[in-house]
Amino acid sequence: MLTRRVVVCLDVKGGRVVKGTQFVNLRDVGDPVELASRYEREGADEVVFLDISASAEERGTLLDVARRTAERLFVPLTIGGGIRTVDDVGHALRAGADKVSINSAAVARPAILTEAAERFGAQCVVASIDAKWDDGAWWVYVKGGRERTRLEAVAWAVECVRLGAGEVLLTSIDRDGARSGYDVALTRSVAESVKVPVVASGGAGSPAHVCEVLEAGHADAALLAGILHDGTCTVADVKTAMRAAALPVRAA
Repeated sequence: MLTRRVVVCLDVKGGRVVKGTQFVNLRDVGDPVELASRYEREGADEVVFLDISASAEERGTLLDVARRTAERLFVPLTIGGGIRTVDDVGHALRAGADKVSINSAAVARPAILTEAAERFGAQCVVASIDAKWDDGAWWVYVKGGRERTRLEAVAWAVECVRLGAGEVLLTSIDRDGARSGYDVALTRSVAESVKVPVVASGGAGSPAHVCEVLEAGHADAALLAGILHDGTCTVADVKTAMRAAALPVRAA
């Protein structure tokens, strides 16, 4: 059985890590290089940097942060936010990223997933999907969760994989920052519909929530942010709970 992963997400704005609720009410929580290194020492299997402002200036700042982080980090690093072209993907990979997360640009022009996979390999192309329950379905949202599209989330995940994505990063906007648990039904629906790894995001409030989405949600990995930044629990706490639930996990 494949090892289940604990992925730590660092939302970066102005060269600093920030955290909010449902993508708003942001607060400063620290230096991205220092936090990434700390979480790796604590046992994180991967780190994700997301440029949440996605301006050209911020993207340049994020790439500089990525370069400095990659010099110290041994676990895989994913970069996302503001990725609009295949050249942007290349810049992120050259800055030290192992994978690149693509969200709004894929909705606007799905061919970017195919182009990136053909040039750099599907293993480094992550389809990032922000989904929200509305009118009886999970709909894909873009622009930081502010704009609803006409895409249904599960069908869009299937299409992203068909186009070349090697992984799906699935965020529940409804649960983001709420710490009430992941959207297990959403995660399971996507995980059962695609043949690539699915990373569950949005809603972690405890190690038990991580185990729940990995077991009942069939996720391959769980993404954490706020509860680690605030010291509610540690990566080690999460992995201890995973071992107790008989989930295969990499030793810290």
